[in-house]
Amino acid sequence: MSDRRTAWVLGLAGLAPFALTLGLMWWGPTAWLETAVKAFLSYSAVILSFLGGTHWGAALQRAEPGQRRRLMIAMLPSLVAWPALLLPALWGLVILGLGFVFMWAYDLGRHGWPRWYWLLRSVLTAGVVLAHMALLTHLLT
Repeated sequence: MSDRRTAWVLGLAGLAPFALTLGLMWWGPTAWLETAVKAFLSYSAVILSFLGGTHWGAALQRAEPGQRRRLMIAMLPSLVAWPALLLPALWGLVILGLGFVFMWAYDLGRHGWPRWYWLLRSVLTAGVVLAHMALLTHLLT
């Protein structure tokens, strides 16, 4: 299997925990709702932190000017995701969702990623943001 195909398969599989927790919220027992929301938010924080880690690794691989700024940007997802878990679920959800949008926008301006990666990141970000919007809708109703 090619690296590109592997990245697509793993990336799309990474959407499964979002879908699973949303499914538990909609169709699971009421007693599972709070746990499903916590699981969703926790997974969201982990994945947002992972996106920062991709920039950390990329910055260390490239010896060119401006990597110091990229290293600092790479830390932001973790520094946003962790406190988002300590807030009420609604606020944490909004902050995490905005974090994904921010990282996607930041990625658009980066050079050095393979061309196919842009499509993959866009598809995955759309899936994650839609999942966040679905949970937001659920929490507000």
